Amino acid sequence: MHHVLRAAEMRPKPAYRGNSKSYSRVALVDDTVGSVHMGLGLCALRAGGEVDTHLHSFEESFYVLEGDPVLVIDGHGVRLMPGACGLVPLGVPHAWLGPTRGTAKWIEMQAPQPRRQGGDDDTFFLGPPSSREVADLDIRDPRSRHFFRMDDDDIVVDKLKIGARADAPKVSASMNTALLAYSGIALKMLVDKRLDAQLHTMFMVEYQPGGVAHPHDHPMEESYVILDGEVDAVGDGKRYTLRKGDLFWTGVGCVHAFYNTSKGTVRWLETQSPPLPDRHGYRFSRDWEYLKEKLAAGSTKGRGKRK
Repeated sequence: MHHVLRAAEMRPKPAYRGNSKSYSRVALVDDTVGSVHMGLGLCALRAGGEVDTHLHSFEESFYVLEGDPVLVIDGHGVRLMPGACGLVPLGVPHAWLGPTRGTAKWIEMQAPQPRRQGGDDDTFFLGPPSSREVADLDIRDPRSRHFFRMDDDDIVVDKLKIGARADAPKVSASMNTALLAYSGIALKMLVDKRLDAQLHTMFMVEYQPGGVAHPHDHPMEESYVILDGEVDAVGDGKRYTLRKGDLFWTGVGCVHAFYNTSKGTVRWLETQSPPLPDRHGYRFSRDWEYLKEKLAAGSTKGRGKRK
């Protein structure tokens, strides 16, 4: 099972009525498309707007696309910026304040999937934001334990061939935030257990021209929001060309693949829920086809010897 949603079809509508101002959201992935694990949405908040303090019975991560919204958490307001991401742990009160100007937009990932409307409550409002004192996000401060930020060059392999300065204005280089590169693909973790996420992960992926992920499936769901470039995606045997702003989702067992046939790089934001297991998280079709052929060849040889 898979789902495709084009950028032009994403129209945020007012959300959290009675507990928000100038806030809107559109669901990208939920139970209506076949998902059972994730709630993915595109959120928008205008200058002067806000979302009251609230908490969830699920964990929630975010990635800022545009603007500089403020997340109020642990009694402190943190001014974010494009590329900033982080986690709101399960049961932690938080609120949102609008950007200094214009409209802020972010991708929001929730796991486990929020309950259907009319079911048991899973979001609880506590009133207006308790604090309006705001400080800019300082990713080098060890107390920023639930936040991270990815600059554009953090996923460019050639930029990582030299060491970062000790006073570089970003998180220190470490294995926890290392860039994984393979088969023309680069992957940068954003939200995982490092930030205390237990039920999902969020990361950035970039394909070079010619980059390919051959047909495979997983024991978890995945979503992909295209941020730049274009890529051919295959889901359940159907092929699509995805461009900036488009959404692709694959359910458990959906055989899917990606091919960058363009002349430029393509970059997307990806989420997984449940998190990737320590083993057997990827099942590549070609590996099992190879085994099938090998077993068939062995069986033929065995029959020949018995004669």
